[in-house]
Amino acid sequence: MCGIVGFIDFKNKTSLLELEAMTHTLTHRGPDAFGVEEIGLDQCKVGLGHRRLSIIDLSEGGKQPMQYNRHWICFNGEVYNYNEIKKELINLGHSFKSTSDTEVVLHAFMEWGRSCLEKLIGMFAFVIVDIDKNQLFCARDRAGVKPFYYYFKDGLFLFGSELKAFHEHGRFDKKIDKNAVAAFMQYGNVPTPHCIFDSCCKLKPGHFMEVSLESEGDVRVSLKDQIQYWNVYDAYNKPKLDISFEEAKIQTESVLMDACNYRMVSDVPVGVFLSGGYDSASVTALLQKERTEKLKTFTISVPDIGLDEAPYAKEIAAYLGTNHTEIQCTHKEAIELIGGLPFYYDEPFADSSAIPTTLVSLAARKHVTVALSADAGDEVFAGYNRYDYIQRYGNKLNRIPSFMRRIMASGMDKIPSNYIPVLRNKYNFHNRYEKVKGVLKNPSEEQIMLSLSQQFTDQQIENLLKEKVNILDTAYSSHELNEEHFSSLSYMMAIDYQTYLVDDIMQKVDRATMTASLEGREPYLDHRLIEWAAQLPDHYKYHKGEKKFILKEILHQYIPKEMMDRPKMGFAIPIAEWLQDDLRDLVEEYLDPKKMEKQGVFNLNYVQDIKSKFYSGKKEYDVKMWYLLMFQMWYEKWMS
Repeated sequence: MCGIVGFIDFKNKTSLLELEAMTHTLTHRGPDAFGVEEIGLDQCKVGLGHRRLSIIDLSEGGKQPMQYNRHWICFNGEVYNYNEIKKELINLGHSFKSTSDTEVVLHAFMEWGRSCLEKLIGMFAFVIVDIDKNQLFCARDRAGVKPFYYYFKDGLFLFGSELKAFHEHGRFDKKIDKNAVAAFMQYGNVPTPHCIFDSCCKLKPGHFMEVSLESEGDVRVSLKDQIQYWNVYDAYNKPKLDISFEEAKIQTESVLMDACNYRMVSDVPVGVFLSGGYDSASVTALLQKERTEKLKTFTISVPDIGLDEAPYAKEIAAYLGTNHTEIQCTHKEAIELIGGLPFYYDEPFADSSAIPTTLVSLAARKHVTVALSADAGDEVFAGYNRYDYIQRYGNKLNRIPSFMRRIMASGMDKIPSNYIPVLRNKYNFHNRYEKVKGVLKNPSEEQIMLSLSQQFTDQQIENLLKEKVNILDTAYSSHELNEEHFSSLSYMMAIDYQTYLVDDIMQKVDRATMTASLEGREPYLDHRLIEWAAQLPDHYKYHKGEKKFILKEILHQYIPKEMMDRPKMGFAIPIAEWLQDDLRDLVEEYLDPKKMEKQGVFNLNYVQDIKSKFYSGKKEYDVKMWYLLMFQMWYEKWMS
């Protein structure tokens, strides 16, 4: 796990000092080593920068940027099957100087070109400078575990693991894309492939790009030039497997076991995040069953904010026999992290669970350098409540006359969520209450997905922003699922895999772990697992109201059902209470009308109306308030 940066400058003006400054912004991603390289070519200058977190081959042999003949590589991530690929390359006549996976990727590209991507099992974002072809090759892993940003304007192409590196280049024009602001206010992140800045993009998961080094006029860096080499819809568009449930269980466990074992490959200590839920318990159980050495497991507990799965995790750890560490954090520690979020999340980001994820990463780093987590279990095996909603209520809602649904939604507008007895104390109720209104207005699969994913509707965005904006084209509007294979469940899971998983979950985990210089690994994001699970019949994943059915049945072979059978807690932060109390001064500071007027982004009257309604008791406005606060804190950090 590392940080990469670089440039192609057709004006030959970028200095070594600029390249070094860009690289040093990513020290948290790679504190163990630093390397830069300038490559002078006829038409341009190329620069590569690397910060290293040493995981495989701790010697100087793994140093980057790495050169072999007329090829250079700058690599971030891990390729778990690199030893198998290395043996194949040796048989083809290649020789190696190190035991690093980086060198294997470089030789694989030299042997097979872009087709090498099909062989890689892992998480990665890398560039290869091919002097023979006068080309820069950029690639990102299938699921989008590792980030890759790029920028092109006025003869300057920049790339990096994080946007903050671009700010160190004197010719980077940090002009905000107002369309991206609108998208952030809807989703709490800027959806891939878009970016908060003009002339900036993200490389999509499962895509690569080839950038010419011959002349500025030949450089191709538009979104249209991202080439797809893997697509989750290819799996969802295959016929469902005709297989018994017992056979499906055996095969699923085998694929998941292989994915877990691959992610234990390391030359440094490895641990596992154990929350007490099904996903992390399954990773822990499968890994521990074949090992005599005790796994290192970690759980976070912040009891004074209601986040305490520690007793459940401790019970599971004791049952499985792991070496367990319970990390106790305080309300104060959680609050104190908020001020640093805009630095590490250098594009606006509003998932409040970044706070506990960062806390557990910082604590785990004291014991290990690599930690496995179980993110994506919900997207792969149908674990989200929204899947439950559409299965239970989708058809029923569509049978209600539209005028009745509008009346119901209007009634909910008049009754604050905080006035609803019993339910108002339930996990995330206020946010869900707001989302149900959108579902009532249009209960189609696409609209349900948008209503459950967005905080602001398109109409509300018009009211919120000063300038008229265009709604960005994103994977939320995908229609790639063939009608022949369409089901509501498959539709929502495929959309989530390309949107919420990439731009929220993976971005959160990447930045939180890298804040601590900790490598996070995700067994559930092994592409072979989703390719398998997508072809399982829907009722193997969602069965008679039971989410993640097949995964639960696998885990019950290792942990008693009664130990696991409890409501999902999640990593929720009580943001309504925080905004009303601990963060009230922060809200007043960053949502100050004079400050916002000077920025010229938001309609002040609409913002003040949201604020007034929230502080008068409408808790369902808490997430909207949080999004506004997170944007304002980001703006002050990076635009001031």
